[in-house]
Amino acid sequence: MIQIFITGGTFDKSYNYKNGSLFFEKTHLPEMLKRSKSQLDVQIKTIMMIDSLEMKSSDIKKIISNCKKSKKNKIVITHGTDTMVNTAKAIAVEKIDKTIILTGAMIPYAFGSSSDGFFNLGCALSYVQTLKTGVYITMHGQYFKWNEVIKNSVEGCFEKKTN
Repeated sequence: MIQIFITGGTFDKSYNYKNGSLFFEKTHLPEMLKRSKSQLDVQIKTIMMIDSLEMKSSDIKKIISNCKKSKKNKIVITHGTDTMVNTAKAIAVEKIDKTIILTGAMIPYAFGSSSDGFFNLGCALSYVQTLKTGVYITMHGQYFKWNEVIKNSVEGCFEKKTN
């Protein structure tokens, strides 16, 4: 079984058509899994629904605590892309003996076919089943070890960190 933890981020934002704002209403994960006809045995838990730029150290500690307490050794965390690398590092420092994948989206799932969220979730679910114990980030078909990735905000993608 795979544990999925929801923390918010662009992945789960909804769009207010009247004023153009983005907001959190509910997670889209159950709908996404149903639409994809996923046959995986997953357990979904919403830890929080916040933008990662608003994430405090107490929120990161809550994510870590949930990872430690989970009886599952394969964990996917949906997370905002702005601070995903920071959270991955904080989890990795704890040396949790599980495979933990963080993923997110640059465009909300609620935007339909233009969102990268569906693809990123599929990649995360595949990678969590195949990668060895450790902390990883997956975005746009690639996976990265937690300490070998950066978010390139200019290009809008994640890439391998160069020294």
